Amino acid sequence: MSVTSAPPAPTPVPDSVTPARRVAWASMIGTSLESFDFYVYAYFAAFFVGPLFFDPLGDVGKTLAALATIALAFVVRPIGAVIFGHMGDRLGRRATLLWTIAIMGVATGLIGVLPTYAQAGWIGAALLLVLRIAQGLSLGGEWGGSILLATEHSGPVKRAFYAAIPQLGSPVGSILSATVFLVMVSVLPPEELAAWGWRIPFLIAFPLLLVSLYLRLSIDETPVFENVVATGRRDRVPFLTMFRLRPVAIVIAIGAALLGIGSYSLMNTYTINYGAEQLGFSFQALLIATTIGALLQLVTIPLFGAWATRIGSARVVLWGALGTLLITFPMYWLLQFATFPILIATMIIGGILPTMSWAALGGLMNDLFPDHFRYSALSIAYALAATVSGFVPLVTAWLGAETDFAWWHPGIVLAILSALTLVSAWAAARRRPEPEQG
Repeated sequence: MSVTSAPPAPTPVPDSVTPARRVAWASMIGTSLESFDFYVYAYFAAFFVGPLFFDPLGDVGKTLAALATIALAFVVRPIGAVIFGHMGDRLGRRATLLWTIAIMGVATGLIGVLPTYAQAGWIGAALLLVLRIAQGLSLGGEWGGSILLATEHSGPVKRAFYAAIPQLGSPVGSILSATVFLVMVSVLPPEELAAWGWRIPFLIAFPLLLVSLYLRLSIDETPVFENVVATGRRDRVPFLTMFRLRPVAIVIAIGAALLGIGSYSLMNTYTINYGAEQLGFSFQALLIATTIGALLQLVTIPLFGAWATRIGSARVVLWGALGTLLITFPMYWLLQFATFPILIATMIIGGILPTMSWAALGGLMNDLFPDHFRYSALSIAYALAATVSGFVPLVTAWLGAETDFAWWHPGIVLAILSALTLVSAWAAARRRPEPEQG
């Protein structure tokens, strides 16, 4: 319920694009460091978390337990979205993002000092679950706030482009985490890596946290939120207002986000395991291939963001989903031949088209919701989509086991994600962008 019903007034925007550009890139760097923290765990989970923390469960059990800890952080994200979405709509975007990055940095760093099963039995595994919950809560409020910092400092003309810039945080975080892993496996023998080397990437989170906090402190609150406060339009419970006023938009936003998030879980988590265990690729080759795909995203995401300013964010998401749906099964059919050039092509082609949907997602969601509960709406819709996507590696692994790892089994999952995002983007394109109010 709103505190007051003040009459609408135009939302002030910066007079120059320079502040908007600076805020967008600073937001991207902060998101990159948070993504690094999260992806480090994803890269290490199946290969180190299982043997070190869940070894008594056996070969299959410890692998499934490691993948389940990845899913756990996604499960709690909606709770974090409710908490931090409320803070973002009540206290401000900037203050909320300081909390999210602090929680993520501390939780990731503490993973690096946990005792393994050999050292303390199940205590280490229990603490690991607690820290994964903290990471998931943090991520629940991170994405929406980063998008709003960028878009609410910009004018309407380039809003779709600036909404795409924080999306660079995901590939940058992936590149950084993969690079750290590749360096470590090249300089440390396997026994030392398993004994203590795996801790280093997590401990790196502590100095990165200081960088992230500095960047977040250097950013001003958005003029849009300041105007919401000045006009007395803050909702008492934004979460309830969101579902009361925009229930259909929430469903559309969730569906639109599935491909961008789910394809990344499929390609960078499950496909790495599948490629190593079933197709015979080396883990290093798989990481190199995913890193090449991520490097390409550094170019394509801004380009797709610029395209969104011309044709609309929803249409860019739609074309990305349609393209992914068309190439899904041919891509996985080729992958079964298990050559490195085909692997590279898979990561590039299978990355570019979902990246279209990913790059324009922030702009699509920004257009769906009014400013006074926008942080809650973006955070909750994204978190619910991420929760579904968090189970993609586990579901795909189950489907692989049920089909004797037939070449098409990952394609089924990717095709479903593509179709759901395609329909949602089509629905979003038919709605008028939400006008800014004061």
